[in-house]
Amino acid sequence: MSPIISIHGLSKTYKGGFQALKNIDLSIQPGELFALLGPNGAGKTTLIGTVCGLVTPSEGKITVSGHDILKDYRKSRQLIGLVPQELTTDAFETVWNTVSFSRGLFGLPKNPEHIEKVLKSLSLWDKRNNKLMTLSGGMKRRVLIAKALSHEPKILFLDEPTAGVDVELRKDMWQQIQTLKDSGVTVILTTHYIEEAEQMADRIGVINHGQLILIEEKRKLIQRMGQKRLLLDLQEPLAKLPDTLKEFDLELLENGLKLVYSYDSQKEDSGIADLLSLLGNQGVKFKDLKTEQSSLEEIFVNLVRKS
Repeated sequence: MSPIISIHGLSKTYKGGFQALKNIDLSIQPGELFALLGPNGAGKTTLIGTVCGLVTPSEGKITVSGHDILKDYRKSRQLIGLVPQELTTDAFETVWNTVSFSRGLFGLPKNPEHIEKVLKSLSLWDKRNNKLMTLSGGMKRRVLIAKALSHEPKILFLDEPTAGVDVELRKDMWQQIQTLKDSGVTVILTTHYIEEAEQMADRIGVINHGQLILIEEKRKLIQRMGQKRLLLDLQEPLAKLPDTLKEFDLELLENGLKLVYSYDSQKEDSGIADLLSLLGNQGVKFKDLKTEQSSLEEIFVNLVRKS
């Protein structure tokens, strides 16, 4: 299957000499949800803006469904819906009019049925005649998504779509984004909420200082880079770790009542059997044990720290 977005050797250097993007190579497959993670100033918004034709690349080539974004700007841009970070809307316009107007910007004929479908899918139908200035921040962000979907794009870019949205509304929007993906829309998401990427993404990209430092399937990334921990709830508190256990990566928590063993899940021998045997020989008894995997957030923090 051919990628719907292909980026090769993309770099962006601004007039002052600041290099925002450095030799980016990236392919996005049709129908996938790709999450782009990175700290503030890493280059996420510049990368999205370049693909969407808002930022002119200094070097490299980008194609959208086979259309070069510079040579075939109109064809490539019509395939893309963009939800920006900023809540830029006409405060005195109604929801219905602003979404309908966005469709017209792409030269498409009026389609009230489609606009109605989009507004209902985003729980905006009851607000269709409201002026934007009367809406909450969360509702305005939904309007931005509706505007981006007004021309029936194949690709949807979401730049921090849930920034400033409360937890309940954020989870509701996650479901709506998943519904869009299930309908065949390719979704590229940037977010500061790592749990969003962990919950929804098929693949993860991590960008820092303008460079893509990692691109990998989410499940494989967590398996490959995620450290596992064995947590033991002890029957009696330990004042300190016995010397015979120094070879293990152990930590005492909760006033000596919890013993945590960190190990590499990719190694054939986890060392758990040897640890439990030594604990038994030392007379250390436990009443419960469980294992847990490193979260995507922990992996992300470690990657950014090292880059």
